[in-house]
Amino acid sequence: MPSAHEADDRPAAGRDDDVPGRLALAVGRLNRRIRSSTGGLSHGQLSALSTIVRRGPIRPSEIAAIEVAAAPTITRIVAELESRGLVERTPDPEDRRSLFVSGTEAGTELLLEARSDRARAVAEVLGELTPDQVEAVRAALPALEHVAQLAPPSPS
Repeated sequence: MPSAHEADDRPAAGRDDDVPGRLALAVGRLNRRIRSSTGGLSHGQLSALSTIVRRGPIRPSEIAAIEVAAAPTITRIVAELESRGLVERTPDPEDRRSLFVSGTEAGTELLLEARSDRARAVAEVLGELTPDQVEAVRAALPALEHVAQLAPPSPS
């Protein structure tokens, strides 16, 4: 059993020094508030579609690496997106055992619509903040983008 002193050293939910816990809670709740704006796709499907549209044509193994997901998961997601007409698979001309995945016009349109819906939902959330709080969010974006592996490439 920890002593009273040891118990005081542990971060408690909501304390200023519990950055990981507070960030996880805030991101989770924020995500739930905007989750409905995904164009009828799951979060994983929407994220994979975004990767495919942005980087395609792309191999499924590359999608798995970017999405930090197992290959069977990406195979299922790509199959579902393909059945909805949002992506298409084409054989690799240099290796017929391999294939590339590309976004279709319908996939690109759905992605743009979902992004627009999510941006509107986030704008509503930001509208609840003071100008100083919005500025604090703006200042935190580069760090958040970096840890989410979304940071734009540095200019060369």
